Amino acid sequence: MSELAHWDSFYVIVGSAAGALIGLQFVVLTLIAANPPRRAAEGGAAFVTPTIVHFSAVLLLSALLHAPWPSITLAAIAWALTALGGLAYTLIVARRMAHQPVYQPQFEDWLFHVALPLAAYALLALSALPATSYTSEALFGVGAATLLLLFAGIHNAWDAIAWHVFVRLREESADKPRDERSRDERP
Repeated sequence: MSELAHWDSFYVIVGSAAGALIGLQFVVLTLIAANPPRRAAEGGAAFVTPTIVHFSAVLLLSALLHAPWPSITLAAIAWALTALGGLAYTLIVARRMAHQPVYQPQFEDWLFHVALPLAAYALLALSALPATSYTSEALFGVGAATLLLLFAGIHNAWDAIAWHVFVRLREESADKPRDERSRDERP
């Protein structure tokens, strides 16, 4: 399909970025696993897993829009189903964020973990509706939703890593007795 062919480079770049970021998240989580925080499972389900899911959605959309679809209708159905799954999952994330005991979410957390992903998945779903009549415009909607998920995921990944490095580890270091801290600081 010629309309989708115009987007090849875009989805190669975006999909590659999402795949690389998924890999980096695994590396970082492996490093953090040596010293996991208390109640890590609840916090991870609310703040870490959604980032991987959104990066995976970007990777999936990149793959779906590279498939040799015989018509835009089938591609639109595929991205609409992705959108519906993402909308449902983001509502689950909102519930998890509200009930996890590890961290009190701030406005920025609600914005990047709930509001922006909801907007991206809603835009993705709405872009499927006019896909047969307004293919070019619908594909711009899909591209915008994909970028929104990618950038929200980048923010969330950075935020989680910064919290671990600058807040949690510093607090744990401050809680250690002085002689134990000096032993840890030696080469």
